[in-house]
Amino acid sequence: MTHLRLLVFSTIVLVALCVFTSCAARNDTVRAQDRIAIEQLMWDYIRALDSGNAEAYAALFAPDGQFGRGDSAVKGREALKKMISDAGQKLDAGNTGDESAPRMYHVVTNTHIEFVDEEHARYHAYWLGALAAGGTTSAGREVNELVRINGQWLISVRDVAPGD
Repeated sequence: MTHLRLLVFSTIVLVALCVFTSCAARNDTVRAQDRIAIEQLMWDYIRALDSGNAEAYAALFAPDGQFGRGDSAVKGREALKKMISDAGQKLDAGNTGDESAPRMYHVVTNTHIEFVDEEHARYHAYWLGALAAGGTTSAGREVNELVRINGQWLISVRDVAPGD
């Protein structure tokens, strides 16, 4: 009888271990897919920013998403579109003659994705922005709050100057 109990107990433990391992593997796969989607989101963000594509830029934010924090935050997709359009116009206004606006490039490095829960994540990174023609260079750290809406990861808050 003791051997039968040991066999039953061992079988239950083995089944539980298989179920746990299977669930863990599925969660790892889901997290890997989320990481890929978030990396794509942030790549698309930089491309839209550097190309001055205001429509594509704003579409990467949640409908109530914002750039920055506090009273000076730019909130909502329409305001975000205007921010990018205005920045492009400012660059164009600084040019004289036939020259076009210098191209802005951003380099993002040391990225880290932190999952808060199933629908929220934080994207941490360091960034460097430079004009192709030389001149202005800027650098900093960012912490972005991300949210999954209808299965799509979007930027909820983009903070390129976090306080900590």
